[in-house]
Amino acid sequence: MYDLTKCKQEIVNAADWLVKEYGQIHTGRAAPVLLDGVMVEAYGAMGPLKNSASVAIEDPRTLRVVPWDKGLLKEIERSLHAANLGFSIAVDDAGVRVIIPALTTESRSALVKIAKDRLEDARITVRKAREVALQGLKDAKLPEDAAVRTKDDVQKLVDEGNASLESIFKKKEVEIMS
Repeated sequence: MYDLTKCKQEIVNAADWLVKEYGQIHTGRAAPVLLDGVMVEAYGAMGPLKNSASVAIEDPRTLRVVPWDKGLLKEIERSLHAANLGFSIAVDDAGVRVIIPALTTESRSALVKIAKDRLEDARITVRKAREVALQGLKDAKLPEDAAVRTKDDVQKLVDEGNASLESIFKKKEVEIMS
């Protein structure tokens, strides 16, 4: 029997990646994960914002960024502006307020298109995992009936993976459009 654990793991990784990517697509609601991609220069080294400050939800459309060292406030503000996320940024003595604008119908449609692109990237990863598994199956030189059964198993894994990816996309699409 041919080992399909690597193929299974690749498919699970594709779904995990898609969930992470979708977490960074804002839907008009505040979520700390929206700032995960922001890098801040602190003490001479670049690092993620979450290493320099706490990020909390202040209200449904506002995030509050409070630096652990008040000396980093200007650097955090600069990094948020440089990230060009399309959010309004207001600085006060306690930290930085990140205001997430309401989405228009046009911007919602654009976000769904981005989500579809990310879905397709994840599907490509699943297809690559299938190709690697099938190539390994050819190289294993299994008896014909075992090879056919294993090909069916690979296809079943791919179908389940694609269904999982599709359900993740549908959830995000509903979230974006509502």
